[in-house]
Amino acid sequence: MPERVLIYSRFPKAMMAPIAQRYDLLDSKGRPIAEVFSPQELSEVRVLISAGATPLPTDVMDLLPSLEAIICYGTGYDGIDLAEASARGIAVGHSPAANAAAVADLAVTLMLAVTRRLIPADAYVRSGDWAAAKPSPEMTPRPGNPGRRVAVYGMGAIGRKIASRAAAFETEVAYFSRSRHDVPYRYIDSLAALAEWCDVLIVAVRAGADTHHIIDADILRRLGPNGYLVNITRGSAVDEAALVAALAAGTIAGAALDVFETEPHSPNALTGFSNVVLTPHIGGHTADSHLAMQACVLANLEAAFQSRQLPYPVVTGA
Repeated sequence: MPERVLIYSRFPKAMMAPIAQRYDLLDSKGRPIAEVFSPQELSEVRVLISAGATPLPTDVMDLLPSLEAIICYGTGYDGIDLAEASARGIAVGHSPAANAAAVADLAVTLMLAVTRRLIPADAYVRSGDWAAAKPSPEMTPRPGNPGRRVAVYGMGAIGRKIASRAAAFETEVAYFSRSRHDVPYRYIDSLAALAEWCDVLIVAVRAGADTHHIIDADILRRLGPNGYLVNITRGSAVDEAALVAALAAGTIAGAALDVFETEPHSPNALTGFSNVVLTPHIGGHTADSHLAMQACVLANLEAAFQSRQLPYPVVTGA
């Protein structure tokens, strides 16, 4: 009989299909597990799968006395109380770098879309204004990529791929992260200095207490009226109220976001700006990325049920 795995977060059925072929899935469909399963069922759970951003607090762990491993589908793990998991002897795994290429591709796509005003340009054609030769201030020439200063905040697997892609557009690339890396890009020793230096600031850091709202009014002011913000990792890194204020005041030139403080994102002030590009957290949502993430999940599950070290453990401070 196959081992049972608790599906803690809400996932599309297709994402779990390869896992369902090997394991007996207890799918909570994102609902509180105590409302879905009996105490007896929960007491037998040894391994669960969660989306990294889904909060998994200590009171949930209390319901799972046999829990040995938490496997995050994707690279993130910010919803997991790692200290508490460690104290309970619960291993935590994820899918490091599995979607890095896809996220980096979207980061550059968003950079191009917002700096070249692709959304207003599309509207200009669809409205008939182009055919009617109606002038549009959105269509005035803007700086191109050669010589543009692109800053990457965070130089993990995603940050490195963003930097290499940006460099291919003849830009000047610099970065700031917790430590210097052996990469062919300029290191700037603070986020504030990075924001002052760049034309485009791309956020590629993990969520955490140290990065919560780190892109605040001061950083946006330093980015300046010709600067653009791109965020493709976690919405919590950006103070959205400060961003809205900066856009309204013309403090920055524009923004492009794939992630938000609250998801799914409902229409609000951000959606009213023509110099803002918004996508629904699709950075890692490609077929090849999902195959790679599923492979990591399956490898971690197999190791967990065999009481072996996870091949893809969460390593903090990396």
